[in-house]
Amino acid sequence: MKSLSLFVEKDTTIHRMNPISKIIYVFAAIVIPMLIGNHASALLVALLSFMLLLWAQVFRKVIPLMGFSILILFSIVVIQGMYKEGNHTPLFTLGSIVFYQEGIWFSAEICLQVLNMLEAFSLLVLTTKPPDLIESLVSKGLSPKFGYVLSSVLQIIPQMATTMETIIDAQRSRGMKMEGNLLTRIRAFFPLIGPVVMTSLISVKERTMALEVRCFTSKRKKTFLNVQQVTLQDKIFQGIMAICVAGSLLWRFVR
Repeated sequence: MKSLSLFVEKDTTIHRMNPISKIIYVFAAIVIPMLIGNHASALLVALLSFMLLLWAQVFRKVIPLMGFSILILFSIVVIQGMYKEGNHTPLFTLGSIVFYQEGIWFSAEICLQVLNMLEAFSLLVLTTKPPDLIESLVSKGLSPKFGYVLSSVLQIIPQMATTMETIIDAQRSRGMKMEGNLLTRIRAFFPLIGPVVMTSLISVKERTMALEVRCFTSKRKKTFLNVQQVTLQDKIFQGIMAICVAGSLLWRFVR
């Protein structure tokens, strides 16, 4: 049975870290380049996230998502390089099309920021079990209702993919043609939508009943099955991230 999450089971130091430490890293990886405001800081954070993904042995899982993002980022580079307001220094030309230095420089900053976010969030999602993440947040004061919403968001992509695979196999067993030209795929699309929607509605109802049975809406203080321990390593890591963010904030105001 497939796991209904993007978590990759590995025995690495990154996997064993407290989820709160990884959330702090995501925050720091996004905020620090924004505060410092130059390409070098964004590139350094992106390289750090890249090395952490390699250390956690999950970088291969990020490649498909990066491939999709590159297509979008490429369009940003093209549009900003040609049409950004304030473009006046030609950088290079492709035939009659002129790309300007200001637009390329600006789009490079956007691309690095997106890459930072993608790598940082991937590190969190791929190395942290959703239940551990939600329990850590709820134990720190997050509303259980928000925790449930966050858990659902983390699981919706693999859950929908698993549901689609099951429905496609069921429709194939009934003789429906699923592969072929564009028209064939469009015809196969509509018989898939109905079962997917109905399955999702049934799943919501079943989850609601299961939560009510477990007194989800009770006002009494919740207890936790797995208490996430904050190790000395986590405290040191969180301290380093806090110092880095504070240093970036100081740099922002004194430069």
